Amino acid sequence: MKQQRIFPGVILIGFGLYFFMQQAKILWVQPFLSWPTLLIVIGMAFLAEAYSGKDVSGILPGVILAGFGIHFHVVNHFGFWSNDTGVLILIISLGFLMQYQKTRSGLFQGLLFLILAVITLFYDTVIQWLGLLENQAFSIWQFWPVVLIVIGGYLLFIKKK
Repeated sequence: MKQQRIFPGVILIGFGLYFFMQQAKILWVQPFLSWPTLLIVIGMAFLAEAYSGKDVSGILPGVILAGFGIHFHVVNHFGFWSNDTGVLILIISLGFLMQYQKTRSGLFQGLLFLILAVITLFYDTVIQWLGLLENQAFSIWQFWPVVLIVIGGYLLFIKKK
């Protein structure tokens, strides 16, 4: 019974602190009181419930929500952070890998998202590396999205366990 109260308890405390800080008008906190903060609160509630009990199904949504919230805060307040789709894919990858750490399931998905994140984040660098092979590699590289579609179709429709 105690485990069922963790998620709503963290949500209520988090939202209560959020609205209290808004009303208190503390200057250094005000820039962080926006919708990404609410994503972080919800994500932390999922993670608190997942790590405090035996129900680990909240690890993936917890990491994704908290990670997206942190990402949107950091990208708005610090110039060094990349606002690239690859960062969001990397956060999803971390969620699957953390889920794998606890449940021993989700490793394939985590590694797949990690590879996609690296390709997306370092696309220009990969293109430069492939520039050594010039036209042949570049013509093959243009079709990598089609390769992803074909592999996904194979996994969905052809491969049977």
